[in-house]
Amino acid sequence: MKSSVLIIYTGGTIGMKEDPVEGTLKPFDFSQIKEEVPELNKFNVRIDSFTFDPLIDSSDVEPSIWVQLAEIIRDHYEEYDGFVVLHGTDTMAYSASALSFMLEGLTKPVVFTGSQLPIGVPRTDGKENLISDVEIASAKDFEGHARVPEVCIYFDSQLLRGNRSTKYSAEAFNAFTSPNCPPLAEAGISIRYNTDVIRKPVYWDTMLRVQTHLDTRVAILKVHPGMTPQVMRSVIADPLTRACIIETYGSGNALTKPWFLDLIKEADHMGKILLNVTQCKSGTVNMDLYATGAGLKHVGVLSGADITTEAALGKLFSLMGRSDNNQWVKTMLEKNLCGEISK
Repeated sequence: MKSSVLIIYTGGTIGMKEDPVEGTLKPFDFSQIKEEVPELNKFNVRIDSFTFDPLIDSSDVEPSIWVQLAEIIRDHYEEYDGFVVLHGTDTMAYSASALSFMLEGLTKPVVFTGSQLPIGVPRTDGKENLISDVEIASAKDFEGHARVPEVCIYFDSQLLRGNRSTKYSAEAFNAFTSPNCPPLAEAGISIRYNTDVIRKPVYWDTMLRVQTHLDTRVAILKVHPGMTPQVMRSVIADPLTRACIIETYGSGNALTKPWFLDLIKEADHMGKILLNVTQCKSGTVNMDLYATGAGLKHVGVLSGADITTEAALGKLFSLMGRSDNNQWVKTMLEKNLCGEISK
């Protein structure tokens, strides 16, 4: 049976083509995608497209865009075997992370990709990314189930779990990395799926549930040398925020000065949700390893384990949007909901 894929173009470099008259880059018509990328005709796949209007620069992506994306997938979920999301690279990891929490009961691939060079230039990485994206989004196993029923990012021959990914290069074709989780698939002569890592649903007939209410009252405090109590208080104790992601050193360490822990205590007494996330790209928070980490744990800070900041943000938005009960949110934060932490 012929597979079907919906390409959702939100904006970004990949959809740009040079105007032959003006010489400027302009978005092309994705309804003509097979003319622009004729290799797609070799797949036995029906490919349709949906283009955001207006297109979104990835630097302007905000939660309302995630809600719009989730609703498009929900509204077309029964029509297609998989979804390809074309997105600017700057906030792609944030969007993929958020969608992984918003799309509950997902049994089909939602594969994000983009490019460092426009699809209409000779050395573009966009064509290979798009071609492999479509193949992955339409791939099924011998039982007819999706090979990768997850929200993912495909870039430069690697398929990464969306909520484990982060952008680490502004120039290289391998713009994304996932140091704490191996690739879900790698593309060479053929696409090799890492079946032991790919998450599968307990029940394939689960109905998709889309969460569209997100609570965005989250601040991010990056611990740094020279940080002052005034700066810290303005971030962590703002009465308009409900939660704070604290980006700490190494395995979860921070300042040992009394004023630092006093401000943490103050935020905890205000009822804030406080999550410890390491600034390191690789590794995990271990708040029992050193005295500074233990001090944070003692005053109410939760361990984010090896979650990325992007995933922590999406997870908090989603959990806080589901409940006003901060204790429930804290309990759920430490659970592995969709592969975002190694637990």
